[in-house]
Amino acid sequence: MGFFDKIKKGLEKTKNSMMKQVEQIFHNFTKIDEELFEELEETLIMADVGVSTAEKICDMLRTRIKENGITDASQVRDALKEIMIEILSGGEELCLHTKPAILLIIGVNGVGKTTTIGKLAANFKAEGKKVILAAADTFRAAATEQLEIWAQRAGVQIVKHAEGADPAAVVFDAISAAKSREADLVICDTAGRLHNKKNLMDELNKIFRVIQREAPDADKEVLLVLDATTGQNGVNQAKQFMEATGLTGIILTKLDGTAKGGVVIAIKDALGLPVKYIGVGEGIDDLQPFDARKFVEALFE
Repeated sequence: MGFFDKIKKGLEKTKNSMMKQVEQIFHNFTKIDEELFEELEETLIMADVGVSTAEKICDMLRTRIKENGITDASQVRDALKEIMIEILSGGEELCLHTKPAILLIIGVNGVGKTTTIGKLAANFKAEGKKVILAAADTFRAAATEQLEIWAQRAGVQIVKHAEGADPAAVVFDAISAAKSREADLVICDTAGRLHNKKNLMDELNKIFRVIQREAPDADKEVLLVLDATTGQNGVNQAKQFMEATGLTGIILTKLDGTAKGGVVIAIKDALGLPVKYIGVGEGIDDLQPFDARKFVEALFE
């Protein structure tokens, strides 16, 4: 299955709920009026695009229709598609060019964080990069063992300490190992305790300080793993993590299991956070780099 087909298949539930209704609106309305916009806004909100983002899309659509002299409701579809692409575009590319570069993965328990790290490691390994995993989730009993399994599966190295060890010390050792072994990338797992717990945020800040001290010139990405099935709750989660950490992007998992794919648009618009990867299946190659145009085209096709 090709890249586009994977995304298309992974977005089937969102397409069947949100886009079928959107298409129905354009089919039912022969003229462009406020009733059309009200129906469209309501449909977007129901797909977890969010109230403010749905309003923004409809306002942009009104302007676009006026500027381009669109009179046919069927033409509104193409204008809507381009607006969605515009909102989602920008910042999708990872900036990890130094050697080593540091990728810090954060998120609450249950979102698929460790699995996502394993898939990322496999992706980078396939690109010819030398990867070291830092098992800095020393809080959860099975976290290190789970990460070890993924390290073996992906064929990459892992740096670990005993359960309950200082996570920042694990990251310190992983960076040291990356320097001595000339690794391209360190991917750090972190504890997935609740995002509103002060001790977790203190722990993350300590990790940040170690990274800054030991690899001040390294390219760094801080990615939050979110479960797409939580919809708007994912946006709230991201807001709280943004307040405590220097997030650079989002990895949205489990898109294939939800009709709430519209949350991708809400995250980018409401928080200004680019979506870097999307998870569209269980397979090791089902974590895909996010492409705004392909994402929207998969919804509309």
